[in-house]
Amino acid sequence: MTDGDDKPSTPADSDGPAGELPESDESPEGVHLPEGDDSSEDVTESEEGDPKSDGGTTQADATSATQSEGSSAEGAFDGAPDDEEMPLTDHIDEMLKRLAAVIVVMGGVSLIIFPFAPELINHLWYSFLPGNPETCVDGSGDTTACPRVYHPLALLFARIKVASLAGFVIALPVFVYQTYLFMRPGLYPHERRYYLAAVPTSLVLAIVGLAFAYLLVLPFIFTYFLFYSEDVAEIAFGLTETFDLILLMMGLFAAIFQIPLFIMLAIMMGVTTRRWLEEKRYFFWLAFAGFAFLFSPDPTGMAPFMVGITMVILYELTLLLLRWTGR
Repeated sequence: MTDGDDKPSTPADSDGPAGELPESDESPEGVHLPEGDDSSEDVTESEEGDPKSDGGTTQADATSATQSEGSSAEGAFDGAPDDEEMPLTDHIDEMLKRLAAVIVVMGGVSLIIFPFAPELINHLWYSFLPGNPETCVDGSGDTTACPRVYHPLALLFARIKVASLAGFVIALPVFVYQTYLFMRPGLYPHERRYYLAAVPTSLVLAIVGLAFAYLLVLPFIFTYFLFYSEDVAEIAFGLTETFDLILLMMGLFAAIFQIPLFIMLAIMMGVTTRRWLEEKRYFFWLAFAGFAFLFSPDPTGMAPFMVGITMVILYELTLLLLRWTGR
């Protein structure tokens, strides 16, 4: 024993054999692992038996690949049955062939009508203006409305124009049919039925447009023209200018009466919707007004207004009919 500051020694503090821990095969509690290393076996078993292992993953990938192939195969039938990719040059060649067919039909009809052009000119002229051909030839009566020829080819050009008007009217349904043939590979069966039904409808609408111009528009224009100018100057009707106005009005109304047809086709084929057309109606009105004033030359200023108003009325009546039918 030494002084009171000395502490008793413990086995852990001693350097001798008494301070060494006894050797044992057991590990401290919580660190001991069983001899067989079962954890590695569990991992091996899970790798062999788990369906998400390599074999299971391969089977799942094969299943998903089969499903994707099936969906892509089904998607192949979602398009038009005859649709196929073509080079741009082939599309242009096809389009030119279709346009050439329309021009050939128009030219053929014009050639057939050309010999009868003088009778058509007299009929159209004196349908809107007072007088008759006999009075203009012998000068025995009022010759105010007789046609004046101011250059030697005026009558020839008038005959060509009236024959071309007849060819244009007959060529309208041909044009619709040729556009159908051009677009046919990319159309669904129900779209093809709509387009084919539009061919005779186009001719009917063209005839209705001609009748509308002949019975209402042109008589109104010439009556107004005679009324406002008879007290101001002596009227002289040039053959070229007057007949150009007659033919232009009839051709324009034959064309603009196709508006309902094209609207119906666009909606039935899913190109647009009635709601979109209703929302954009004011833009169409402006386009109609610009078209009317650009392609309706008239010294009275009445023709552009009548053309523009007619286009707007046709547009709105078509939308009203679609709303009524639930389209």
